[in-house]
Amino acid sequence: MNAETLKEFFNGEALFATSPLIVLTLGVLCLLLAEILPGAQKARPVLFVAALIGAFVCQVRILRATEPKLVLGETYVADHGSAGWGLLFIFATFLGWVYGRQYYGRSKSFLGEHDVLLLTTTIGMTMMAGAQDLIVFFIGLELLSIPLYCLAAFRRTRNDSVEAGLKYFVLGAFGVAMFLYGAALLYVGTGSLSLIELRTIGATGPLAVAGVGLIVASLFFKLSIFPFHLWVPDVYQGAPTPVTTLMATGTKAAAFAFLLNMTFLLPADSATIIGIIALMTMAAGNLGALVQTDLKRMLAWSGIAHAGTLLIVVAGALAGGLGADAQQAALYYMAAYVFTAGGAFGLISWLEADGEKFTKLENLAGLGERRPGVAAALSLFMLSLGGIPATGGFLGKWFVFSVAVKAELYSIAVIGILLSVVALGYYLRVIVTMYMMPAPDGLLPPMSQRGTAIFATAFCVVMVLCLGVLPGAFVGRVF
Repeated sequence: MNAETLKEFFNGEALFATSPLIVLTLGVLCLLLAEILPGAQKARPVLFVAALIGAFVCQVRILRATEPKLVLGETYVADHGSAGWGLLFIFATFLGWVYGRQYYGRSKSFLGEHDVLLLTTTIGMTMMAGAQDLIVFFIGLELLSIPLYCLAAFRRTRNDSVEAGLKYFVLGAFGVAMFLYGAALLYVGTGSLSLIELRTIGATGPLAVAGVGLIVASLFFKLSIFPFHLWVPDVYQGAPTPVTTLMATGTKAAAFAFLLNMTFLLPADSATIIGIIALMTMAAGNLGALVQTDLKRMLAWSGIAHAGTLLIVVAGALAGGLGADAQQAALYYMAAYVFTAGGAFGLISWLEADGEKFTKLENLAGLGERRPGVAAALSLFMLSLGGIPATGGFLGKWFVFSVAVKAELYSIAVIGILLSVVALGYYLRVIVTMYMMPAPDGLLPPMSQRGTAIFATAFCVVMVLCLGVLPGAFVGRVF
């Protein structure tokens, strides 16, 4: 590539569109330099936060742009949707980082590499949301996945963490292989890997259809959709809880953003099949969560149910051609879920830092009396996950099921709502345990070093309430 071609390929628009990626990459490089320069380790938190703030500003500028920017040879787009997803990735990364400040204890000497890996995952998620080419998406997927494999096993002195990292790596490699095989079949069948070109030529041949099926299956793995969901409870429980916070929110949002972008490749008559898979995922997640006694595993199964709820949006988009409505509903739902599940997992990491026994549901008895602030925040997060009005979770589900109703998928909408009601059985059980069960003697979590955790929890509480009672501040502006 000569200078003229490079100048045409990477111009001012490309610089503007990829500015969040550039800022995050500079942040990673600065963190690496801080690790080797004498006395620079103390600057790591400042560098990390500065990178996220810089990326946040860039995404807001893209959000306010009047026209989408299709750049890099039409392989990457920066528009309202990608910027909205990008903001969610930044918040999810920030929550995982803040709650991790006090979590690792003896592993604090390794927090430099932890922060580098964490910031790299944000680069991968951002690329996945803006990808208009399967190769660009694959690069983003690997930039997300490989650091997460390492982060899942970050507590190297704990067997559960190492096991979680190994399981996630093996199963993740299987998912990536499905994606690559599917992309190869799609290329053989259509002669293109560009979503822009595929919108024109379609994917109608048998090889192309098989390729699309394999690609969707690989995305279902990342989204923990039935039947690719069984890895979630073990990996979420074994991984460090701040990492689980990011896996449960940002990773799911990134995979879903790309799934929405490539929905046009799916046959319109597959909407009912997608809807049935969504309901099966919701049923599997809710039934699995009902029998859990560990709060972390319960939220893992709950996350599977929420992935199924999100998949209803795809069914609605296919059946009714409601691309814009589906995008808005998915963004709002995921925004509520990022702050709700992020706050819930963050509180668990706060409790777990003082002993893993405090993640057991029975050991939360009496928490409402002994730690009223923590219990109140956790109660709000449980109510939002259950879809109780005045919370972000309620409006998120309202938008999702509205898409299904507009697409005339009435039976799927009704069954989905009933399955969402079933979920209240285990969310309310947490609240009942905290406020109505007597506390065991001698089981009072000290919850020390709580400054950053209080800030992150208060931020999540405010966002959950604002998304629940002030939807007009977000709809049409951010989502």
